[in-house]
Amino acid sequence: MSDANGPVESGSSAEETPSAAASGEAAGAADPAGGGRRVRVVLVDDHRMFRTGVQAEIGQTERTGVEVVGEAADVDQAVTVITATRPEVVLLDVHLPGGGGVEVLRRCAPLMADAEQPVRFLALSVSDAAEDVIGVIRGGARGYVTKTITGTDLVDSVFRVQDGDAVFSPRLAGFVLDAFASTDAPPVDEDLDRLTQREREVLRLIARGYAYKEIAKQLFISVKTVESHVSAVLRKLQLSNRHELTRWATARRLV
Repeated sequence: MSDANGPVESGSSAEETPSAAASGEAAGAADPAGGGRRVRVVLVDDHRMFRTGVQAEIGQTERTGVEVVGEAADVDQAVTVITATRPEVVLLDVHLPGGGGVEVLRRCAPLMADAEQPVRFLALSVSDAAEDVIGVIRGGARGYVTKTITGTDLVDSVFRVQDGDAVFSPRLAGFVLDAFASTDAPPVDEDLDRLTQREREVLRLIARGYAYKEIAKQLFISVKTVESHVSAVLRKLQLSNRHELTRWATARRLV
């Protein structure tokens, strides 16, 4: 999944085949909807091995009822594949090259609003940061689950989202309810709001210790552009160097 997404079970490398989508609990699971019901799904995640693991676990259509009709690794690919295949549900990572999951949601808004054949989104991410959860829900996602989810529960969540339900990992449900319970808008970080989406992506990667060249490769931009974004971030946040930036990002749980 995105910048530093790990596999389904936290604590291991992002390039390992995920166990969330490889839980033994789902090994004998039948189509949870029964009656041969099917749901067409697109997987959006920038780690190929994670997509492979999810595909192997939930994409056995005769057993799970889930048909994976497409995959994408960045924002542009995601929009292209989703538009071409028109799935019922998209499993969407939050952090993606090209603008993140929020940008995918923004560009796919007409598909979500289609009364005849709506495309629904379920965020699947290693992150449980408030900014990420609120961001994709505001963007139109129907739910948010973390990569600790089992294969069985992920299949169930996909079918529930297809039905129009809102689905959240248990530890996120209370947070989401609290955030939207009142008529007041959730707290806004004015400093963070000064940054563009791309500047936020660069900020996270800098805070995680990435070198400029690594960031350029990750985001498909030039090193010079990375330098420009870092300068803009430091100026807008009134910080002096990347060490202060890292402390700032860590304090806000953005890393």
